Amino acid sequence: MSGAIVFDLDGTLIDSAPDLHAAANRMLADCDKPPLPLEKITSFIGNGIPNLVRLVMEERGIPSAEEERMKASMLAHYTAHPADLTRPYAGVVDVLTALKAAGHPLGVCTNKFRAPSVQILDALDLSRFFDVVIGGDSLPVKKPDPAPLVATFEALNAAPFLYVGDSEVDADTAHRAKIAFGLFSKGYRKTPVEDLPCTFVFDEFTALIGHIRDLPQP
Repeated sequence: MSGAIVFDLDGTLIDSAPDLHAAANRMLADCDKPPLPLEKITSFIGNGIPNLVRLVMEERGIPSAEEERMKASMLAHYTAHPADLTRPYAGVVDVLTALKAAGHPLGVCTNKFRAPSVQILDALDLSRFFDVVIGGDSLPVKKPDPAPLVATFEALNAAPFLYVGDSEVDADTAHRAKIAFGLFSKGYRKTPVEDLPCTFVFDEFTALIGHIRDLPQP
């Protein structure tokens, strides 16, 4: 069996920003607030839906006392339409197929709640690749705490080999877990690539297989 590989979800395997954007604007419409542009909502992605909701509320001047109601509204809208506009990035299916065929146990570690994560993976026919999915509500802590990533590798029951993500949160998580990290540069990060600790950077998923072959095997 080859070493285990774990992937982040949003901004790494899938471009989920359009559906998050739609749900956030439906949430704002519920309280008669104007919508926010896609670029703004995209900049809020990375630390889970509760954090995204807080940032939207700050942006629109909504009192913090409304947070629980806003979160419930956001989750209701998002779980009703989690994959209408969301798509895997180009090359993802081919790469996951090749990695699975090569014997790599694969998992997902995301700050998105587990239920909508699985719902999206099912809708996009990606669940078949993954033996483990750890969400932002699976443990008492979320990334960049290394515990969720460590738990994902432990559940895969194989030697930790690589974590693949797109953001500052992912880079910090891998660094703290002392796991090799592949940075997908076309995701949702805000920081320049050169300022993030990583083992390698890739711009297209088709390049990932070559980078994996170059890594020391566990």
